[in-house]
Amino acid sequence: MSSVALPSAPMRIIDRERWLAIALAALLLLALLLGVGAPLLSILGKATTDGAGRWVGAAQLVAVVSSPGFVGALANSFTASLITVAVVLPLAYAFAAALTRTAMPGKALSRALALIPLLAPSLLPGISLVYLFGNQGLFRSLLPAGSSIYGLWGIVIGEAFYTFPHALMILITALSLSDQSLHDAARALGAGPFKRWLAVTFPGVRYGLASAALVVFTLVITDFGVPKVIGGGYNVLSLEAYKQVIGQQNFPRGAVIGLLLLAPAVLTFFVDRTLQRRQRGGLGARARPLVPQRHLPTDLAGATVCMLISSLLVLMLGISIAAAFMTQWPYNLSPTLRNFDFENMDGGGWLAYRNSLLIALGTAAAGVVAVFGGAYLSEKRALPELLNGAIRMLAIVPMAVPGLVLGLGYIFFFNAPANPLHGLYGTLAIMVLCTVAHFYTTAHMTAVTALKQLDNDFEDVAASLRVPFWKTFARVTVPVCLPAILEIARYFFISAMTTVSALVFLYTPDTVIASVAVLNMDDAGDTAAAAAMASMIVGTSAAASLIFALLSAGVVRRNGAWRHR
Repeated sequence: MSSVALPSAPMRIIDRERWLAIALAALLLLALLLGVGAPLLSILGKATTDGAGRWVGAAQLVAVVSSPGFVGALANSFTASLITVAVVLPLAYAFAAALTRTAMPGKALSRALALIPLLAPSLLPGISLVYLFGNQGLFRSLLPAGSSIYGLWGIVIGEAFYTFPHALMILITALSLSDQSLHDAARALGAGPFKRWLAVTFPGVRYGLASAALVVFTLVITDFGVPKVIGGGYNVLSLEAYKQVIGQQNFPRGAVIGLLLLAPAVLTFFVDRTLQRRQRGGLGARARPLVPQRHLPTDLAGATVCMLISSLLVLMLGISIAAAFMTQWPYNLSPTLRNFDFENMDGGGWLAYRNSLLIALGTAAAGVVAVFGGAYLSEKRALPELLNGAIRMLAIVPMAVPGLVLGLGYIFFFNAPANPLHGLYGTLAIMVLCTVAHFYTTAHMTAVTALKQLDNDFEDVAASLRVPFWKTFARVTVPVCLPAILEIARYFFISAMTTVSALVFLYTPDTVIASVAVLNMDDAGDTAAAAAMASMIVGTSAAASLIFALLSAGVVRRNGAWRHR
């Protein structure tokens, strides 16, 4: 009687581990499909049907495009975006060049001040401009006679504050990578400063400039926070989408405008990816990193540029915080805490702030598990190619999806009565899911970068010793990558505290959040209370950044001795 050979125990263990990894990856893929794919398909479905759910094809699109005011809103959106790019790009480049190409003092402080706007919701610069240049503004007299801050230039200034740190971070990275030998050779050949910049610096930084311009353009054209507060009668597409859904309950028209907002974001995303593929490394194997040399005139110029720009950013932030503690601007400037009495004002009261904290904590926890766990499965486990490819594709998609569009998609998908997940609508859980999905790509890229620094030998050795992969993950991967994990958690927490566009369509009276409360209080005319709530968001984000920085420093000191060997 013939016998059937049974698989050995080690092989059975390996098979079980493989199937467990596949099951976990499939669960992640399902979550990405629900959080990203299905809402976007729902927008497409809503845009091609009428109010009764009947298929109308492109009729809705034609009706929107041919409606009065659409061309004007589209032109306004592009005008504001292009002018903001023209303003932000030179300022961010000058600031980045001062930080990376000069020996100016106080670089750490200048960089920290430049990143301040990341801690605030996009509504805050609009509120600050009201206090600075509004009808009762501090510098109202500086405006030309008959002019107003409400409109195009208010939007441009507010968006410049909002987008500056995004452009700055890209340009700092681009300017940090340069070969000292090329600069020395150009100088030895007698090239002047401009010719050295044109022949050596610009070729290495041009893709960074293009990426920064595309990021700023996309952020401006899809943001509605600044136009909502300071736009006045200057209508833009993002604000039109908000009006159609919230004001008129015209969901098909809102879906069409959402798709139109998605188009420039997707276009700029693919252009940016194309530019990245064409970019070549700026540092070769024998390159010498550029070390700025002390040169008093250049250092003073760099310090002056950084001081002026930082002062403007601090002024924009500081005026809202100061106004939050004043009795009545500008008539009674005595200090008071009355503006923080949110329970007696429109907007949601202190419940909105508590909800934001809960969502931020939930987003940080869920985001870390989903992002880092998913990146580990994708990078370190042998998943089927189709499954792995789908996960990687869906992980990148959120980068090209504006928050306003994603929030619209969540309405259409989760609010459908036939959807088994309909019960999630109107809960904090769906807001956590939306926020994780919205900011997934940047966190995913951070996790992948950290994991790629670990050699695959860790997994190979663990497998040869019959150590389950989850033990290797817990005992080796997580401790080594803990600084990156904390950075991902910090990113999710602050993003959840400051975002408004993705969640403005999803809240209920019981789940209102702080950033939406700022919007509602400003609508109700409680500008000082709106500034107070915005200040609470900034203070909480700053405190969280400090806590995560201390935790990261403690982790490095405790577990990172090997880094300095």
